[in-house]
Amino acid sequence: MGGVFYFRGGTFFAAVTTLAEPAHSPLSPTNIFAPVSTPAQSIFELSLFVFTITATIFIVVFSLLAYAVVKFRRRRTNDGREPAQVYGSIQVELAWTIIPVLIVVVLFLATARVISGIQNVEQPANAINVTVIGHQYWWEYRYPSFNVVTANELHIPVSDPAHPTPTRSHLNTHRATFLTLLSADTDHSFWVPRLGGKTDLIPNHTNSMWMDPYETGLYLGQCAQYCGTQHAKMLLRVYVDSREDFTRWIQEQQQPAHIAEKASQGRLIFEQTACINCHTVAGTPANGTDGPDLTHLMSRQTIAAGAASNTLGNLIAWIHDPAVIKPGCKMPSMGLSAHQSAAIAAYLETLR
Repeated sequence: MGGVFYFRGGTFFAAVTTLAEPAHSPLSPTNIFAPVSTPAQSIFELSLFVFTITATIFIVVFSLLAYAVVKFRRRRTNDGREPAQVYGSIQVELAWTIIPVLIVVVLFLATARVISGIQNVEQPANAINVTVIGHQYWWEYRYPSFNVVTANELHIPVSDPAHPTPTRSHLNTHRATFLTLLSADTDHSFWVPRLGGKTDLIPNHTNSMWMDPYETGLYLGQCAQYCGTQHAKMLLRVYVDSREDFTRWIQEQQQPAHIAEKASQGRLIFEQTACINCHTVAGTPANGTDGPDLTHLMSRQTIAAGAASNTLGNLIAWIHDPAVIKPGCKMPSMGLSAHQSAAIAAYLETLR
């Protein structure tokens, strides 16, 4: 468990930054050796092929080296004379030239085949489309077909539980998810090891990737391209839901924000500060786009792109001084009092 404790203006604040992870999970959510989608499986199989070849090369070279060390070691009977010198052998030179070239060609062709097989897949008609926009230092997710916008926690449906080992030829019967990758500022990189390879998000350039996970659960990733001070805390959380749960989640996200009257004071403070210039809360004057959409903030498990659990205490600390949880983030401290920070947090806690 991690925590931050500090005094500000005579008031004591506490922010617990422990993240809620799957309990008793038999596998790490970032285990590269346990792929659960077709692209990740292809990359895993390629890595095993490359490992086999390189391990064979290591064994051969090490064996020859060990043989030479033992066979031609200095002996007590050595008379000190220089051994016979070999000044050239066409057969040996051809061998150490042709064999490495062939190995490189084989590795190149195997890699090119996997890359082509992943990138050249035709998108099926029933695919889920998500636009991913990388920001410093958070993720924006847009579902254009459903008119849903969320942040930092990506929800996608499981592909096909009836066929736990899908192939590219079965994509039309699966519910694959296709991601369009964009950047709002600098280079980022989308990488969830168990779901697929690393793909960069580059300003003024569109990239894409796809995944068809066949196991539900939470899969973690990381922005894998240094993008600034808080690159290390630009985390990825991908929830693979059952089809029923995904449909329910979409329907909930399509609803207007639920705002309780008891939080009216916090709402008033929120709408009278610069918060509304960066954040959106559907159905209110808040329509900013520089920060995450907060319409259904409390449907998320974390805040600050996975840097802290989404609890009332963390919300208060985050609103009062974001740098306490995420130093160097783009969200400024608004100079709010402890009472104002708590009131806004109480308002945000109603956005479910």
